[in-house]
Amino acid sequence: MLGQRKLLARLVPGLMHAFIFWGFLVLFPTIVMAMIAAVDKHTELPWLGHQSWFGWMVDVFVVLVLIGVAAAVWIRKVVRPPRFQGSHRGEADFILFMIAGVVTTLLCWHAAAHAAGLNDHVGPLSEQLAKVFPSHGHAERVFVWAHLAFVFSFLRYLPYSKHLHIATAAINVWMARTRSRGRLEPLRFDVPEDQMRFGVATIADLTKKEVMDGFSCTECGRCQDACPAYATGKILSPKLLIMGVRDQVLAQSTEPILGNGVPEQMIWDCVTCGACVEACPVSIEHIDHIVDLRRSRVMVDSAFPAEAEPMLRDVERASNPWGKPQTERAAWAAELGVRVLEPGDPAPEYLYWVGCAASFDERAKRSAESTAKLLQKAGVDFAILGPREACTGDPARRMGNEYVFQAYAEQNVATLNEQRVRKIVASCPHCFNTLANEYGDFGGNYEVLHHTELLAELVDEGKLQPKADAKSITYHDSCYLARHNDVRLEPRKLLNVIGQPVEMKRSGKQTFCCGAGGAHMWMEEKGKAINVERATEAIGTGAETLAVACPFCTVMLDDGVRETGSTMRVADVSTLLVESLE
Repeated sequence: MLGQRKLLARLVPGLMHAFIFWGFLVLFPTIVMAMIAAVDKHTELPWLGHQSWFGWMVDVFVVLVLIGVAAAVWIRKVVRPPRFQGSHRGEADFILFMIAGVVTTLLCWHAAAHAAGLNDHVGPLSEQLAKVFPSHGHAERVFVWAHLAFVFSFLRYLPYSKHLHIATAAINVWMARTRSRGRLEPLRFDVPEDQMRFGVATIADLTKKEVMDGFSCTECGRCQDACPAYATGKILSPKLLIMGVRDQVLAQSTEPILGNGVPEQMIWDCVTCGACVEACPVSIEHIDHIVDLRRSRVMVDSAFPAEAEPMLRDVERASNPWGKPQTERAAWAAELGVRVLEPGDPAPEYLYWVGCAASFDERAKRSAESTAKLLQKAGVDFAILGPREACTGDPARRMGNEYVFQAYAEQNVATLNEQRVRKIVASCPHCFNTLANEYGDFGGNYEVLHHTELLAELVDEGKLQPKADAKSITYHDSCYLARHNDVRLEPRKLLNVIGQPVEMKRSGKQTFCCGAGGAHMWMEEKGKAINVERATEAIGTGAETLAVACPFCTVMLDDGVRETGSTMRVADVSTLLVESLE
């Protein structure tokens, strides 16, 4: 927060805000000085009031604050970026006016005091400005009281404005999770009934962090600007969602949040990609709000989009969202001779967690086959669970059915612990995230690697020796891999040794979602398709191949590329690596 790290990711607006923020930190002692001078103009703040270097600093930071205010006005009134749509613009204008008033009256007070011979420790700007003020001292009285009037009026206004974030942002940053952003806080079903919480229906259900999120929102619109749902014409705006929750809290409403402060469709548009959380400068955790609102609707009201019903039913009935028999889960592995763990078998070095998509979707199966071939070629001791591997519960959890998720979490953890599994490699970033970050809450503590991490390690050790060719490849970062879990370098390391990588504009932690997250793999999409938007960006690089590291991304982006009519190939990094070896 002190370094303004997230804000400075956008240099011009970041510097604008940093100048104002740092300026008020430096200028804070001048408020005390003004209060002392208002009582007795001949009295100074001990020590600091007699330091000429501080007078220089005051002049410098007054100028920086005014530059920041001017830049903010220019951005809002001339540039007018769409991220401010829906924000309280009039309120922002008033706040900028008040900030300018505080520092301008401060500068004039210093200059008038110097002209009257009351302050010899001013900076060069105040010294030059003093030439326009008379020496009788009346102007000094006017400006010291004008300065205090601005300061105290501003303080009186703060609790009722979005600028309250200057008091709450630091607390919100402190309260933010320090563990993986991909983890959701579990609900407790083992507590007395009157203490059970089934997500959020009204403001009474909000957690302390969720309330603080609302009061910390600056309405800057960075979350809205980053949101793939908003970018493709959906109703969801992470900013307006948080503002709606805050409005309900301020009104002390007892009505449901959905349908009042927040339109219901907003929560179903979310793909839980985390772009909003990554962009937010004050650590608001939008996904927690959305999933908690979904939890209440699904588990309490049994209300959710109709197209998600088959998926939830199949997860409960068949242990996978495709509704296929569990006996078919290891069919892809039979010809490869992959060992299937039976109860009582010794644990392998790595358990390969295949995931539902790579087990049942024809296009996604290739990544599982390729990964198995590579591990075999490198001599890695691995095995799969086969029919005993059930859905991790990720799609049910993100849809809001926490109860089904926890049932599968406990079942899978029991199976893994029974087999004494310690190391897991997963191809699906959603499974990877769940196993690594969420199963620990249910007694499942494992060393979990994404398959690109293990493959990169095997290449480094010389156990796999791919040969590069001249084909151009652009890589799509999966949200649950790059943004939620910071796995960005290993896939690129592999691509660097097999082809000629070309980066998309939105990559790494600023990646653009494929559209499958938050259970949207099984839901109808309104407006422009997110996968088509991303596929179009990939095609625009001119690359021959679009490399992915997620079975969901494989399916979604392959569909998106076909929708555009392009001949670009979509393939998992593991498949490209196998081909480079062959």
